[in-house]
Amino acid sequence: MKTAFIAAIAAATVSVPAFAQDAAPFTGPRAGVVLGYDNIQGSDGFTYGGSTGYDIAVTPRVTVGPEVSFSDSTTKDSGVHASRDLAASLRLGYVVTPQVLAFGKVGYANTRFEYAGAHQSLEGVRFGGGLEYAVTPRTYISAEYQRTEYEDDFGGRNAGLVGVGFRF
Repeated sequence: MKTAFIAAIAAATVSVPAFAQDAAPFTGPRAGVVLGYDNIQGSDGFTYGGSTGYDIAVTPRVTVGPEVSFSDSTTKDSGVHASRDLAASLRLGYVVTPQVLAFGKVGYANTRFEYAGAHQSLEGVRFGGGLEYAVTPRTYISAEYQRTEYEDDFGGRNAGLVGVGFRF
């Protein structure tokens, strides 16, 4: 009995690395940091923050999953400062090569704008796309474009971001 138990543990130990190698690329939980260029209604600035998500393989080449992000911005214009930004999106990816994922996303954004000691939050639709490059099976770098269209005819926001992240 003891020998059968040890043999089962040894078999499981040997098969786990093989299973991990067969797992679809760009799947599972991930978290990363981003930074880049920010443009709101013609005013330029710098944006920085973090994002987290979970990707599920629909087919060997297609992934889908939720993503949430939090960021801040240095963009100011006429006393109005774009502050914290929260977003929740659905991301759809296509594995171009074993190391490259092309993705698009669409979702909800909520941005706080501060002015004269007060603030107002605006909601909008965020969409965009980009590329993710797997440096190792657990680390990646990314580049993406995001566009946000806000409510109340406020206008839009464009952001070009680069990032680094980890898969768990």
